[in-house]
Amino acid sequence: MSAASIVRYLAEHWVEIAGMATTILGIWLTTKRLLICWPITLAADFLYLAVFYHARLFSDALLQVFFVIFTLYGWWHWWRGVVQEGEVRVEPLTVGGWLAGLSVGAVGAVVLGALMVRVGAALPHLDAALTSYSLVASWWGARKHIANWWLWIVVDVIYVGEYLYKDLQATALLYAGLVLLAVLGLRDWQRAAAGQIAA
Repeated sequence: MSAASIVRYLAEHWVEIAGMATTILGIWLTTKRLLICWPITLAADFLYLAVFYHARLFSDALLQVFFVIFTLYGWWHWWRGVVQEGEVRVEPLTVGGWLAGLSVGAVGAVVLGALMVRVGAALPHLDAALTSYSLVASWWGARKHIANWWLWIVVDVIYVGEYLYKDLQATALLYAGLVLLAVLGLRDWQRAAAGQIAA
């Protein structure tokens, strides 16, 4: 690959690359349960809104709008927990919470998939399902449930294939990294929960 082609790639994909960098940083900070993760994640939400809209992945673009809302909520919810408890404490998710979240994800996938077919979106049903379950994972993360990491691992593995198919190599690489970060988040949050129980 020549220097000219690298420069051309960077010029053409700078928004995607910036989204990739801020997403990685935001999620890494989330694994550490640091409040600063939220403004960085907010920047990533807006960058990927532009990337996905341009790629006609309308479910993913819509997902970023909801991510903005969940990011603002998560920022507030975590901040409130830090003020009250001095740290971001991991919260358990009940079996009923699991079932409700997975059911809402399934219903959202069907409804959004039908809408995406009507607007001519690329990969309407797959993209809708991933979007719907990403919203569930985001809600669980904002509520500080460890279960969010389990769901992110599954969703992100499937996203890697989708983005490779759509020729979004940088984003596919990002999501492969997000799988690893989700595993790290799962491990760190499990340790934090065990520490909370011991205390």
